[in-house]
Amino acid sequence: MIQPLSVRAVTPFDVKVAGGLKKRPISVLQVNLGRRCNLSCSHCHVEAGPKRTEELSPLVCQQLIEIIQRFEQIKTVDLTGGAPEMNFGFKPIVEAARKAGKEVIVRSNLTIYFEPGFEDLPIYFAANKLRVVASLPCYLADNVDKMRGSGVFDASIRALQWLNRLGYASDPSLILDLVYNPPLPLNEDKFSLPPEQGKLEKAYKAYLNEHFGIHFNQLFTITNLPIGRSKFHLKHRGLMEPYLGFLENNFNGATVENLMCRNHLSVDFLGNIYDCDFNQMEKLPARNKAGENITLGMLLDAGRLDLIEDVQTANFCYGCTAGSGSSCGGALV
Repeated sequence: MIQPLSVRAVTPFDVKVAGGLKKRPISVLQVNLGRRCNLSCSHCHVEAGPKRTEELSPLVCQQLIEIIQRFEQIKTVDLTGGAPEMNFGFKPIVEAARKAGKEVIVRSNLTIYFEPGFEDLPIYFAANKLRVVASLPCYLADNVDKMRGSGVFDASIRALQWLNRLGYASDPSLILDLVYNPPLPLNEDKFSLPPEQGKLEKAYKAYLNEHFGIHFNQLFTITNLPIGRSKFHLKHRGLMEPYLGFLENNFNGATVENLMCRNHLSVDFLGNIYDCDFNQMEKLPARNKAGENITLGMLLDAGRLDLIEDVQTANFCYGCTAGSGSSCGGALV
């Protein structure tokens, strides 16, 4: 007899992917510069906000710059937060990475451009040819403001128009991508995965162009993983285990080949290393063959980045492997 979803035990993720996940050569360095942010979004897995004070130290900033300069295999430096722009080390790391010929991604909430002291950011982004990946969880104002706060949609629209005026999405060297997240469910009937990425991108482009004259390059659809504020939301409503079961039921083995954790290093503001940003938020550190937690200092001492053989996994990893898959770069298949 099939048990109801709410009481069926979830298969451990490492059992589902028999043999686990093997790390590949590192090509992406993703850095969480800190938890400081001008917003407190309801779905934020980082639990960032205006009252958070954690951020990069000068020592960790210098270690990151040394890693970027020493290792040619790093092709992309991906800066996140919080609002990465608000945290110590943002501009020095950007400039070191661009000087070393790396692609630099800034994961921007867009509204930061209108905060005192940050009004130069769009011009700075364009001058340094940063790839902007911006959160816009819907193209309708009510849905965005419910998830991210009153007035966020209007500010985001003004920011996108500003970036467009600077050449973003028209100049091939100025890439502007948007990110969609589904709304958080209120009951089991509302569990959902992101819609098909290509179709939703067309809908976004048509609506934003028609109503606001906005253009962008790609839309990334990202599943809400049961971590951070999403986990609190699910637990508060007794939905945590049912949601994990829903994600497991939608497991797609074809996504495993392309999981971002396999070629990423995720670094926190203390210099600790993780396989991905989600593991970082759940305090699941990357380990070497001896089982030691890896740090930036260990990488520099070893003179190489590829110290990890096995990716650390947990049941929330079902969020990245459900449906079309999910990553910081959107759908996987």
